[in-house]
Amino acid sequence: MDTISYEDFKRLDLRVAKIIEAERVENSEKLIRLQIDLGEEKRQIVAGIGKFYNPEDLINKQIVVVANLEPRKLMGKESQGMLLAASNEDQISLLIPDQEISTGAIVK
Repeated sequence: MDTISYEDFKRLDLRVAKIIEAERVENSEKLIRLQIDLGEEKRQIVAGIGKFYNPEDLINKQIVVVANLEPRKLMGKESQGMLLAASNEDQISLLIPDQEISTGAIVK
């Protein structure tokens, strides 16, 4: 496993976000477009979780996102961050706070 410096880790802006909209990306079986609330702003992220989650089940869930990731286009949709999830070959599990916390809270 490669290591990174503490200084590199400090550059990550990990935040709690709330999913306010979710829909499948057309012509993709795994991409879901999410509208998220980060407290001070709303953003769109695109996540490859569609084989494991139904969009309607994601509404109002709190998730952890990398908020300062450079935007990237996936199947023509701009993703302005990345949600964090654990995965193995046949399962994905979103990283979520164990209790309700304010939207936009910093993950330390």
